[in-house]
Amino acid sequence: MATYDRLAELPIQIEGYSLEGLEREVTSEFSRLSTLIRMHGGGEEGVGEDVTYDALDHIALQDAGPVHDFSGPSTLGELCERVERVDLFPSPPVRDVSQLYRTWAFESAALDLALRQAGTSLAAHLGREARPVTFVVSLRLGDPPTIEPVSRRLESYPTLRFKLDPVSAWHDGLIEELVATGAVDSVDFKGFYRDTPVDQPADPDLYGRVVRAFPEAWIEDPALTPETEAVLEPHRDRITWDAPIHSIADIEALPFPPRMVNIKPSRFGPLRELCAGYDYCAEHGIGAYGGGQFELGRGRSHIQYLASLFHADTPNDVAPTDYNFPDLPPGLPTSPLEARPAATGFRWETDGE
Repeated sequence: MATYDRLAELPIQIEGYSLEGLEREVTSEFSRLSTLIRMHGGGEEGVGEDVTYDALDHIALQDAGPVHDFSGPSTLGELCERVERVDLFPSPPVRDVSQLYRTWAFESAALDLALRQAGTSLAAHLGREARPVTFVVSLRLGDPPTIEPVSRRLESYPTLRFKLDPVSAWHDGLIEELVATGAVDSVDFKGFYRDTPVDQPADPDLYGRVVRAFPEAWIEDPALTPETEAVLEPHRDRITWDAPIHSIADIEALPFPPRMVNIKPSRFGPLRELCAGYDYCAEHGIGAYGGGQFELGRGRSHIQYLASLFHADTPNDVAPTDYNFPDLPPGLPTSPLEARPAATGFRWETDGE
């Protein structure tokens, strides 16, 4: 049976939902907002997290309140169909892709609720073992770039592994310092971003210097031009894709068959599409790893849980949230992250009840 079909048949009873805003200051210029979706029914609660990036979209959602009636469906599959038919945005979103993020928030909350009402866990219901999760910490190295963000984290957590975002300002001395750490598992060229703070145009010189310096690292999202393709052709088996992947159709549309793709739950959006992505990769021998969207709450443990079930041993960009901030507290979990699924629901034991 397909993964989604196993989940869609779960009975569900929804009496209503509520919204909870989360906010955390990242820098003096940027605060991250997200919204928890709390669905309740039958004495249980299911929680999802909306990771839409634009603050205006969260403010509009929270100001509008719980305006949708999801009380009719009797199965999770019917509920997901309802979610996908309604307009979850009180006003048009700043970015179209946010529709997928919000759909995932509501459907992941419903999945948590349905499992809790059934008295089972996601792992148990799918008949999969939750395994310890290998993770990397995703970093940019500042402007101008230096090794300091890496070295500071390694001082506190010497076994950390990293996914780094190379930029044209990376000089050979910095690359040599990074190579000496032996801690770089992935490099993300951000080749599909436009008009964002993380844009990195195609740069064959940068690509060549980086892929030669890190011969074992995965190469994520290079921009393909005649010049960069000439540099990357000997390294195709290390190229992975993230930003362009929202569906099976996107995987099939890649310029060549991938060995690995990032299956990012919020970017796939509907639970149906996410499960289809997992099944497709398994059927076609394509490796997968997970990625996050700077979750502040339950959404982070959701992507860790899914990684533990479907791709525990790959370089998952699902590090505990505190690794995303400049000042690391002591006592953070290290990789591999212990898998601790709660007895019921779509949550870790540490998420509470």
